[in-house]
Order: sequence, then C-alpha cells, then structure tokens
Amino acid sequence: MASYVLLEQARDIQALVLDVDGILSDGFVSLTNSGDEIKSFDIRDGLGMKLVQASGMKVIIITGRKSNIVEKRMTDLGVDLIFQGREDKGVALKEACAQLNILPEDCLYMGDDWPDLSAFAIAGMKVTVPNGHVEVRRRADLVTQAMGGRGAVREVCDMLLTSKGTYQALLEKYLRLTH
Repeated sequence: MASYVLLEQARDIQALVLDVDGILSDGFVSLTNSGDEIKSFDIRDGLGMKLVQASGMKVIIITGRKSNIVEKRMTDLGVDLIFQGREDKGVALKEACAQLNILPEDCLYMGDDWPDLSAFAIAGMKVTVPNGHVEVRRRADLVTQAMGGRGAVREVCDMLLTSKGTYQALLEKYLRLTH
C-alpha cells in the first residue's frame, strides 16, 4: 500500500494520464507473419480505469505510436481523451489539460521511458514501473510493484481511489453483487 505522503499527494489528482507501451501493455511489439500487430492488455487495468472514472477522475491516453488496437481498447473503456502518434508528450499533456480545463499539476502521469520525461516534468505526480528506464525511475514519485501490462495501472488506480476515499464504497458495490 502507498505511503501516507503518496496518498496525500494523490488526493488532489483529477486525471490519470497513461502511456501505452510499457504501461498498459508489456512494451513488446508482437507482429504476425502478415505484419499485423498484437497487443495484450490486463483486464484488471481496464477495470481500474473505469473505477477511477466512476470516482470522478478523467483518464487520458498519450502514446507515441499509432495503433487501431489502442483506439479500440481505449474507446471500449470509455477513456476521456486519446492522443496517439505524439512524440512530445509534455505538449500533448498540456493540450489534454486545456481541453479538460485542468492543470498539469492536477494529473498523475504514468510512463516508462525517455519520451515520457517531458510529461513527467510538468505532471503533479509521476509514476513508473519496475522495468522503466533508470532515468524515469529516478524522477518518479512512485515505482509500482507490478510490471507494465501486468496490473501496474490497477495498482495506481487503487492508490488513487484510496486517496480519494472512494475505494471501499466502490468495492461494496461488487460485494453486494454476490448476494
């Protein structure tokens, strides 16, 4: 569980901003013989994103690559904004914030490699994964226990829900479904 300091820092976060490769996926690019790309997403991360939205936060995707797979999965999840093919993620983060009328300081940005550093520089909270590049880990407020594409986003979502005091109420809804 996150420390008291991290929970305090997370309390005012209004948007969860995620890179895709290495964060929502394992960072591997798998291609079929016909050249089609294959990506895997952890279903727990998807539920975490929906829970974060249910508690009033926005979810934003900023990725350097373009992929129909990402567009489909994020649209299916009801993500608020999707920015693909964006090399300067700091600029994309500023654009997303302007569209949602929030400040970059109100965002938790989760990334794993050098292209994410410009967004790290302006986000209010910075998170990476254990196999994130050393320069990203060095600048992160939190390094998750889980790996990218393997529940790391859910771990962060649970921390955000806990910081906002909504975790238990959301859990209770699922506990009542079993009766």
